[in-house]
Amino acid sequence: MDDCGVLVEIEAVRQASVPSEMVRVRSDVGTAVVLWQGDPGDVGREHHVEWTVDDYMTWAGNTKPAASASSAVAEEGDQIILRGRLSLPGDKAAFLEIAGSQILFDLADPLPPDEADGTWVEVRLRPDSVSLWPHQI
Repeated sequence: MDDCGVLVEIEAVRQASVPSEMVRVRSDVGTAVVLWQGDPGDVGREHHVEWTVDDYMTWAGNTKPAASASSAVAEEGDQIILRGRLSLPGDKAAFLEIAGSQILFDLADPLPPDEADGTWVEVRLRPDSVSLWPHQI
């Protein structure tokens, strides 16, 4: 994990079809609706956060090489897209670096090839599998 997390703005999502624990996160690299793991009273402000993902990274499944070598957080249809630089330290784990923030992933078969280490990738996820945790620096 990074030392101070990334500074983002957290906004309430006011739609009947969206659970109250879902928030819109606005960062320098994009926006998406994700799960908020902080106090509901803290919504509507900027926070340093850590990202967690409750889903596996599967090569050629939800993860593929990125067309662009730049960090991004976006929504497309019913998925969140996280684009960043992939690091494969071993032990069936991976890190995705997005704008200086490290997101830990567990790997599932098929695993990324060794040559994917250090390359830019896109990971497509369900919004309810991505969480933000506020923390103090």
